[in-house]
Formats: sequence, C-alpha cells, structure tokens
Amino acid sequence: MPYSRRVLTYAIAVAAAATAGFVFPAGAAAAAPGTALSDFNGDGYADLAVGVPDGTVAGQAKAGYVNIVWGGKKGVGAHGSIRITQATAEVPGTPEAGDRFGASVALTDLNGDGIAELLAGAPGEDVTDRGTDAGLVTVVGGSKDGPGPGSSVLSGPAPSAAYGRSVAAADLTGGDNGGNKAIVVGGTDKVVARVIQGEDSMVTTIVTAPMGGRAPVLATGDFDGDSTADLAVAYWTAGNPSTQSHVRLFKWDPDRSEMANFWNTDNAGVSALAAGDFDGDGHDDLALGECREIADENIDDPCGPEKLAKGGGLHIHYGSDADGSFGTRAQTLNQDTAGVPGVAEDGDRFGAAVSADDYNADGVPDVTVGSPGENAALGAAWLLPRGAAAGSAAFSPRTLGLPYLSTAHKYGTPLNGR
Repeated sequence: MPYSRRVLTYAIAVAAAATAGFVFPAGAAAAAPGTALSDFNGDGYADLAVGVPDGTVAGQAKAGYVNIVWGGKKGVGAHGSIRITQATAEVPGTPEAGDRFGASVALTDLNGDGIAELLAGAPGEDVTDRGTDAGLVTVVGGSKDGPGPGSSVLSGPAPSAAYGRSVAAADLTGGDNGGNKAIVVGGTDKVVARVIQGEDSMVTTIVTAPMGGRAPVLATGDFDGDSTADLAVAYWTAGNPSTQSHVRLFKWDPDRSEMANFWNTDNAGVSALAAGDFDGDGHDDLALGECREIADENIDDPCGPEKLAKGGGLHIHYGSDADGSFGTRAQTLNQDTAGVPGVAEDGDRFGAAVSADDYNADGVPDVTVGSPGENAALGAAWLLPRGAAAGSAAFSPRTLGLPYLSTAHKYGTPLNGR
C-alpha cells in the first residue's frame, strides 16, 4: 500500500521555509566517539553501506535492501555484515515491489554522538497525497546493538519526483547553524537540501535542470580549503550534451542563505563521485567515476586521455594548489593502470560506483570502486588502499562484491545515486 502521511512523521513539503520538529534518531547515548563519521556500530572503525535496490524482500521484487559491511582491524569486508530493509523493525514502511530502497545510501554522524546514521533513498516509494514514485529518504540510527530507531527525512512533492535517487549529508553551512548537517536529496531533474538549523529546518532547491532521466550524482568535501564542506553535483542530458553535461561545485553563501556555484567542468558524463585527500597533501580531491566525454568536441579533455576510458575509469581532480585553485591537477586511471586489479574491457563500467574512507584506521583514505559489468555482468567491487605519499598508487585490492557503494569521510558523505 502507499506510504501514508501518517507514517511520514518528519516529512515536509518542498519549500524554502523554516519548519520545526525534526528529531534525528538516537544512537547509543553512552558511546565513545568513533574515528570515522561512517562508524554505524560505534567500534571506532568506518563501515560501508552497500545498497541493493533491485533486491527481493519478503517476496516483493525490487523492494530493495541495504547491507552494512563492518570495518575493523583487517579493513572493510573481513568482519561480517547486517542487512537492513523496510521489513526491519526499526525502519518505517513496508517492502513493496518497485520501492528500490537502497537506490542511494550514506553513512554519516548526523547528531554528533559519534555513531553514524544510515540514510537510504527509495525513489520508487508511493506516497499518499503525493503520488506514484514520489520517492522517500529514510534515516536509521546506528548503535552497538544494531539498527536504532528510524524516521522519514523527506518525500517527493509529486508523482515521479523520485526523491532518493541520490543522497548526501554534511555540515555545508559551517558556523551558520551550529555545525548541524544538511541532507541533500536528488530526484528527477532536481537537487534539494534540507538544512537543519537548531530545532528547525528548511528545504531549498539547489539545482533544477534537465538531467536526462538519470539521478544527479552527489558528493561532499572541502574543495576550496576553508574547512567547511562543499557539494559536488554531476548530471548530463541525452540528446543535448554540449549544453547540459556538468560537474559543478557549490558552497554555502550566508548572505543569500543558499548554495552558490564556484567551479565547473563541462562535457563530462559521470556515474559516481567520491571525495577524499587521495594524494596526502591535506586538501580534499574529487574522483569522477566512469567519466566519459559526452560529445566529441575536445573541450579540455574533461575525463583525461580517451584510451584510459576503456572499460570505465576514475578521473581525479586534486584539491587546492598553492594559488588556492581547485582541479588544475588531474589524474586518470583504469584497469590497465599499474596496480589496479583486472584488465580494462569494454562494458566493465569500472568506476560506476566509487566511495572513499579510511576503512582500516591507518590515517589514509582508501578508495572502493564498483564495476557492475565485471565477470560477465555479475559485478564486482574492489577496495584500493592508497599509500600516504603524494601521488602514490600502492594498491592492494580486496574484492567486496556488489557495486552500489557509499560511505562518509572527514567532511561528509560521497554518494552514488542510480
């Protein structure tokens, strides 16, 4: 049955107006702070959320679920996992065919208790009074004893709005709201943010543009070096690529109380984004997963050398240089790059999902890369730890499995929508 407004206790209409009453689900109140924002069970190690939106739950096709893969001393993937669905007692709602719960996922500490919450998008959720496939984003509390209480964050305002195709969270406003998180949601041709301001919140639109029916891709990181998170948004439109293919960076403008665009790269189609200090210089970098040039216009080679796009790849823009600029240094790698596992083959889609965090708590961000076309389209994902030295590519892969990935890093949450 449709997801009713009675259950949507914390949903609010899409409007740039203050609202009250939003409460984050409680984690373990006495838990010691962990070392990573994506620590869902409070053991001090980063965990990994793996969304399986096409999974069957309780006999319902494509109801979707999320696997939380535990991190630990041996890294992520060696310590077990748990499954969370809309049939989980703490999660609101009911598994229904086509909900696609887990189409986007994020782990980040929303309430500052040292334990991460799970954000999960269900873009196929039907919402009473809003229509079919309005979409829904749910937050589920973490704790040492398993999932904590869950609640609804934001639902789409109209049929086919598909809120929850992508999702991210970070403190985007800095001192403006006391360090509370903003939750960013991607839907059909739109990106909105729910900005938490003390006990109140407001929802504001960041981007409304043709996006070709695909999800906007989201990530957060401090790309301009001001110690406050920024938002990365990627989207492209089939049939009109020269004017509607963008990777854009936004930062909070306190004078206008909105996100302002400050950096772009155009003509690039991107399936995933992830942020982290990949070269160890103290500045956040941005990885463009499965980056490919949409139109053959040779506009600054937005994804690097064409030969490195075979089978997919990662195109990395590095953080602030000495002059304070972002993205002037770049690097491209694929499965033919030394140290990267496998062989570049057409259709692998290496980089279709990308995530970054310090999974083994050694102080260096690791990169997780999904390749849904690998192994005759069975899919695979690899954990690629990187050396601390700038420019190092000391990869030591661990195979993880399914390719829909997301987690948090120092400043926020890299997200991979679908």
